[in-house]
Amino acid sequence: MDFLPKKFTDTLTGLPGMDLAAFLRVHEAGEKVTSIRINPNKIQDEDAVQKVLASMTEGPVSRVPWSQYGYYLPSRPSFTFNPFFHGGAYYVQEASSMFLEHVMRHACDLTTSLKVLDLCAAPGGKSTLLQSLLSRESVLVSNEVIKSRAAVLADNISKWGAANVIVTNNDPRDFGRLPGYFDVMVVDAPCSGSGLFRREPEAVEEWSPENVILCSQRQQRILADAWGALKENGILIYATCSYSREEDEEIMEWIQKNLSVENIAIPVHENWNIVTTEAGEQMAEGYRFYPDKVQGEGFFISCFRKTAGDVYTAKKQRDTLSAVAKKDEAKVAQWVKNTDNLFLMEHQGEVLIFPENMASVVSLLQQHLYLRKAGIKAGQLAAKELIPDHQLAMSTMIRETIPQVALTREQALRYLRKEDPEATTDVKGWALMMYEGMALGWAKILPNRINNYYPKELRILKEV
Repeated sequence: MDFLPKKFTDTLTGLPGMDLAAFLRVHEAGEKVTSIRINPNKIQDEDAVQKVLASMTEGPVSRVPWSQYGYYLPSRPSFTFNPFFHGGAYYVQEASSMFLEHVMRHACDLTTSLKVLDLCAAPGGKSTLLQSLLSRESVLVSNEVIKSRAAVLADNISKWGAANVIVTNNDPRDFGRLPGYFDVMVVDAPCSGSGLFRREPEAVEEWSPENVILCSQRQQRILADAWGALKENGILIYATCSYSREEDEEIMEWIQKNLSVENIAIPVHENWNIVTTEAGEQMAEGYRFYPDKVQGEGFFISCFRKTAGDVYTAKKQRDTLSAVAKKDEAKVAQWVKNTDNLFLMEHQGEVLIFPENMASVVSLLQQHLYLRKAGIKAGQLAAKELIPDHQLAMSTMIRETIPQVALTREQALRYLRKEDPEATTDVKGWALMMYEGMALGWAKILPNRINNYYPKELRILKEV
């Protein structure tokens, strides 16, 4: 085995369900598994799903068995040159990690209003998945401690188009300021990454037994620091993309010894070939994914219920949010389908929109955490109008009466490069640039030119 060092493969011997010969063969073969997850906020009927899938492949697609929205593609297309990708029609996500959906459906009542914390959220795969599952009354807080990665997370959340998400950029210990606040906490912990070696062979060079131990210690610290923020009877979901016992079963043991929990066993279909493992005094169940057994990469996940702790008591708090002035409400209303049950917040000359029930959450979190993004940024208030923001274009709240310009694929790619799309239209002023019914962003149509307002930092830089 060329690229998997012996010091790594030696650690695999004796792991639950490990067939080392088959594991090595599948890594040697170097097969690439490509999977995507459809965005139900934007793609809602089967014809639309098939149109998006057909834009990526002419070959047969198949379903990811544990995900309502997940699909395997027969080969990896160039997502960069697919306008649906830039419009947020789908997220490219590793199939094994989509099992979080199955865990959430089993462990939580998704019809209720939940406060969910995705603690280690960048680049956004699990957050966009969580948002797809939650009720409209629920709030998702997606956190990333590293500033540059938090920016990527915010961009991916914006592309997903949902208003009930807050992106924070905080250390896990900061959430201790909110005792018993969250109903669900997902900790997809930073790990040694061995589960992704088939997909990313270059990552092998960063692996070492010492790094595994460091990761295990960091995982314990993250769990300990944030634990107080989960309410009594709240749900903890712990996951890694590592095969190491120290980061998987031994963390399950640590959770049982140091935190007040009971394990939640998740039903697994036999033909999924997921390996059930047990650890700790409770013989708690975790679930291992091996690339020789499942159509996906290496992954581990387990689920617990918190049996003792705080339940958040709402205290009278000062209102830190500034509502949009009455005189400016009409500027916003002409862009948005319906402002009923929405809170329009003015922040440094910009308008943010989120569900009315989320206002108290934003106000509270703003006093304790650094908020990178809250709801949808509608735009910048000017003297006579609202200058629309890209987040509004990506959202699902735009009025149907907003002018639109339909683009061909070639025109769409020119627009996404921040060039003149060279489209012919009778539309004047602000318009949504559309591709096959999917909004890509804003342009302003002037008598002799089109001003392209696609964000510079998101533009396509590659040539076809």
